[in-house]
Amino acid sequence: MGYDIQITIDSNDPHRQAAWWAQTLGWRVEPSDEQFIRGLVAAGHAREEDTTMFDGVLVWREGAAISDPDRPERPRVLFQLVPEGKTVKNRLHFDIRVGDRREEVADELVRSGAAILHRGQVGPSTWITMTDPEGNEFCVS
Repeated sequence: MGYDIQITIDSNDPHRQAAWWAQTLGWRVEPSDEQFIRGLVAAGHAREEDTTMFDGVLVWREGAAISDPDRPERPRVLFQLVPEGKTVKNRLHFDIRVGDRREEVADELVRSGAAILHRGQVGPSTWITMTDPEGNEFCVS
């Protein structure tokens, strides 16, 4: 029997990254349960410094997750807070498959904070290598 997976990405600002990637993929940021968080803090199971406010909502400081509401069987993506910045090329990256809309989608992503690194082609495969707002590489193909 195979295992389910979650994809976890180190981040300096996990809530902002989750919001950016949710918009990019047409997914959703998983909602925060403020009452649950407040209850854990009040009961002494968590500390105030474990929380933060993001877009007016109380959230866990350490991370934020996104998922595809239309296809819940897809793995969720968790952005987790790490103290260090990105320093080398990713060993794993997303390929966003958009077909003939590559240039249009790349332009939209640049307007939302991404950057284009280069364009590539091998045989019939064509892609645009980009970076997200924190510098993580991904491809639009």
